[in-house]
Amino acid sequence: MLTITGASLIGGHEICGGTGFKAFDPMKCVILEPTFHNATKEEVDTACQLAASAAVAYRQLPRERRAVFLETIADLLEQETDIIVTRAMQETALPQGRLTGEMGRTTGQLRMFARIARAGDVWACKTDEALPDRKPMARPELKQCKVPVGPVAVFCASNFPLAFSVAGGDTASALAAGCPVVCRAHPAHPGTAELVARCICKAVEKCSMPKGVFSLVGGEAYDVGTWLVEHPAIQSVAFTGSCQGGTALAAIGARRATPIPVFAEMGSINPVFLMQDALKNRGADLGAAFVASLTAGTGQFCTNPGLVIALEGAGTEAFIAAAVSALSAQDEGVMLTRGMADSYRKKVGELGAKEGVELLAQSKGAGETTRAKGMFFRASYSTFMKNTCLHQEVFGPCSLLVTCSSFEEMLSLARHLEGQLTVTFQMDAEDMSSAQALLPIIEDKAGRILVNGWPTGVEVCSAMVHGGPFPATTDGRFTSVGGDAIDRFLRPVCYQNFPVELLPADLRP
Repeated sequence: MLTITGASLIGGHEICGGTGFKAFDPMKCVILEPTFHNATKEEVDTACQLAASAAVAYRQLPRERRAVFLETIADLLEQETDIIVTRAMQETALPQGRLTGEMGRTTGQLRMFARIARAGDVWACKTDEALPDRKPMARPELKQCKVPVGPVAVFCASNFPLAFSVAGGDTASALAAGCPVVCRAHPAHPGTAELVARCICKAVEKCSMPKGVFSLVGGEAYDVGTWLVEHPAIQSVAFTGSCQGGTALAAIGARRATPIPVFAEMGSINPVFLMQDALKNRGADLGAAFVASLTAGTGQFCTNPGLVIALEGAGTEAFIAAAVSALSAQDEGVMLTRGMADSYRKKVGELGAKEGVELLAQSKGAGETTRAKGMFFRASYSTFMKNTCLHQEVFGPCSLLVTCSSFEEMLSLARHLEGQLTVTFQMDAEDMSSAQALLPIIEDKAGRILVNGWPTGVEVCSAMVHGGPFPATTDGRFTSVGGDAIDRFLRPVCYQNFPVELLPADLRP
C-alpha cells in the first residue's frame, strides 16, 4: 500500500533534507499530516545530475519499451486510484467525481502517448538520396529525424492535481519523447504528488528504466523552481500556472549561459462573443449556460469565460436577466488554497471599484477564508478600452460583460485583445457575416476558437490546441494538451553520408 512520508523521491531514493511544511485542507481549513520537506539545492542538483546521466540510455531504448513504461505507470495509478483521490480531495477540496474523472484523463494521456511512441510518426524521418552525378554540384545522402532534447523540468499545476501534475500531460509527453523528467511538486497538494510519484517510481523499477529517468522534488519556496530552471542539465521546462510565475521562469531560462525554452501555459480571459441573432433567439438560455461554465470548479479553470462581449439590445438584456437569476441562486464555492481565495477577493474588489464597472450579480455566501463568491460585472466599451486592468484575468468565478453600441466597436475590441487560450462565438445562421468579419482577427489572438460551446473543458486528442499567443503562453506555436504536446521536447537532426550502423534506429532500413 502506498504511504506518504514527505520525502523527495530522487532516482528512486527517499531523501529528506530541508525544512518542513504541511499541506492544508481548504474545505475544513485544517492542517494535514505528515510534514513535507523543502528540497535543498543539493537535492535538486542530484536529481538533475541523475537525469542527465540517464538521458542517453533512455533515449536509446526502443520506442516500444518507452510505450510499455507509460502504460505501466497508467496501470499502477489505476490500482491506487482510491488512495490518491482520497488524498487529493483533502488537499484541494475538489469533489470525488471530478478527481476520479481527472484520474481517467491522466491514465488516458499516458496511454495516448504510449501509442504515439509506438507509431513513431512524430519523429518525422526524412531521406534525400545522394545525387553523385548532379551538376554543377553533387548532393550527399541526407537523412533527418527528431531526437529528444534531454532532461525536462515539469512544474505541477495547482488546479489539476493529477492531469497537469506529476504524471500529467507534460510528464507523459516528455517521457514518450525520450526525455528524463525532474518534477517540481506543487506545494498545495504535496501528498497527492508523492503518491503519484511513487507509482512512477514503481514503474521505473518494474520496467528496468535507467536510474534518474524520473525524480520528484518539492517545497514551498520559489527557490526550488529557480534552481531547477537554472541547472545546466535541464534542457526544457513545462509550466502551468500564473502569468507572473511563467514569465519569471521564462526570464530565468533566457538568461542562462545556454538559454533553454520554457513552455509556460499561463493565463487567459477566454472572451465569448455573443452575436446579435443568437442573443435574439436564445438570450436567456445563453445566460444560464454561461453561469454554469463560469462557476464550474469554482471558476478555477484556465479556460474560464472571464469576458463576454455583446451588442446593446433586448437580447442582451434577456441574457443578463437569466445570468443574474442563475448566479444569484448559487452558493459560493471553495477555492484550492487560502492564497488563491485572498487573491481572488482582492482582484474582485479592485474590479468592482473601477469607475464605470457595475456589479450585476453575485452568488450566495460570505466569501471568507477559502470561499469565493461568483461575481458578474458589466462595463461599456469605452470603459473597457480605457482601463487595461479590465483586460486581465481574475482567477476564479468572475466575469465581465462588455456591451458595445455597434459592431464596429465589437471589432475594435477584438483587435485590442491580448493572446488567449480560447475565444468563443455564440452565433446563429443569421450571424454568419459577423463571424466572418471577426474570425481573421481572432485567429491571430487564440489557440482554440469555439462555435456554440463554452470554453471550459479541454478534450485530449490529436487536433486539440491548448495554447495561444502571449500572454496565454510563452510560445503560441505549441500546445500543452493533445498528441502534438510531444513536439516541445524533440528537435530535428540531419545525418549526412552516415553508415547504416551509426544511424538512429528510426532511420535504419
